[in-house]
Amino acid sequence: MNGEQILQAFAFLLPAVVTGVVAFYFFKLHTKNEEGRRRYLLQKDTQKNTLPIRLQAYERMALFLERIALPSLVVRVAPKSNNKNDYESLLIKSIETEFEHNLSQQIYLTDDCWNIIKAAKSATIQSIRKAAMSSESADKLREDVLSDTMDKASPSGTALSFVKKEISNLW
Repeated sequence: MNGEQILQAFAFLLPAVVTGVVAFYFFKLHTKNEEGRRRYLLQKDTQKNTLPIRLQAYERMALFLERIALPSLVVRVAPKSNNKNDYESLLIKSIETEFEHNLSQQIYLTDDCWNIIKAAKSATIQSIRKAAMSSESADKLREDVLSDTMDKASPSGTALSFVKKEISNLW
């Protein structure tokens, strides 16, 4: 083979190689776009199926926060005796039972939201314990808890505001 034949063979191969490279590039680009489209459709379908479950979890946690709000809690859970320690334990047990009943909802909530709900539960229990220190009877404990909630925002109210904000971010 002489130089002219090599040059002629190269002239025939060059368009084929360029065409092959361009075809490979477009095929790769098309494959990447199709994969992205499939991933988007799968995510959209998954979100369509999980959104009602997530909303139900947020609803249940909103109900939990409403139920542990101190004014509604002391109205709903009446003392069985005049012993303040028994009533304090009854209120705390009621909160813990509600919390344990809704424990599985955490998998549908963001970590921030779940941590705020846990903090609201702990702060509510602390408020009950603090009020119990200065009370002599169950009825006085009820009064102290209610008067304490009049002065400041309740932890469950703050957490409920955060839950509502989280729900608005789902849209």
